[in-house]
Amino acid sequence: MDGSPRFSVSVGVFVLMIAVPAVATERASAKFVFTHLNTDNSAGIHNNLYIFVLGLLMSQYTLTGYDASAHMTEETKNADKNGPIGIISAISISIVVGWGYILGITFAVKEIPYLLSPDNEAGGYAIAEVFYLAFKSRYGSGVGGIVCLGIVAVAIYFCGMSSVTSNSRMVYAFSRDGAMPLSPVWHKVNKHEVPINAVWLSAFVSLCMALPSLGSLVAFQAMVSIATIGLYIAYALPIFFRVTLARKHFVPGPFNLGRYGVLVGWVAVLWVVTITVLFSLPVTYPVTKDTLNYTPVAVGGLFILVLTSWVVSARHWFKGPVTNLSG
Repeated sequence: MDGSPRFSVSVGVFVLMIAVPAVATERASAKFVFTHLNTDNSAGIHNNLYIFVLGLLMSQYTLTGYDASAHMTEETKNADKNGPIGIISAISISIVVGWGYILGITFAVKEIPYLLSPDNEAGGYAIAEVFYLAFKSRYGSGVGGIVCLGIVAVAIYFCGMSSVTSNSRMVYAFSRDGAMPLSPVWHKVNKHEVPINAVWLSAFVSLCMALPSLGSLVAFQAMVSIATIGLYIAYALPIFFRVTLARKHFVPGPFNLGRYGVLVGWVAVLWVVTITVLFSLPVTYPVTKDTLNYTPVAVGGLFILVLTSWVVSARHWFKGPVTNLSG
């Protein structure tokens, strides 16, 4: 993939973070933006600390997927250096631009109870209502808000495309190692050296995962949380083994954190443990079958299935990654 999708998304984010607060005729104060906690909400959560830690999860949703740089290393020049640099760059850019975007949108927020109401003019979607009200207050029409939503839709499309690309490379890598059913099918590449079957499989699975949102928002939210938690657990496990079992004999690559590597590793592992707990907390009270956070059940069930598969079968035949280097 070339840089045009990433450039388009970046431009779109900067347009939103500047245009929305600029056109809003009423802006929130800095005190509101940095200190206000919405205890008057319909979710039944009124504890300031609880609201704060749940708010942290919004940033965790966005700070995922940077491992795509690792999945694309076989198609990257000087991957041993550029792969890690890509990961660090993605995180740094997400922090800076994401922070600016959140600030820009938050300064344009007003009337929080109405904003979060299912009866607002955007059908209950708070971010859409922020766009709509900002432009309506300035121009008497919310058309500009619709344009902003179009920018968001384009960004979501490119993010989805990047996710499918990254996932297809994981499917390709696992199938090349013989770790997937029908592995010979998924690791085939076409004349452009693209694992086309893996791409179509990833697109199909993505579609299947999106379909439950049409009938059950709870099921869809559980899958989103599973994906986020699953990614972070996958990130944390090799780091954990690096700072424990492999600490004495780990051989650093050409790009490494030097003496700070172990410290950063422990911070990362402890943070993943923390957010895994947070992602498992209820987000609506009282807790019923429709508001229960099914994430721990789903993640636990998946973990049991994977562990059982390893103990019963995979440990007897899976020998690890297959090298494609010669000489």
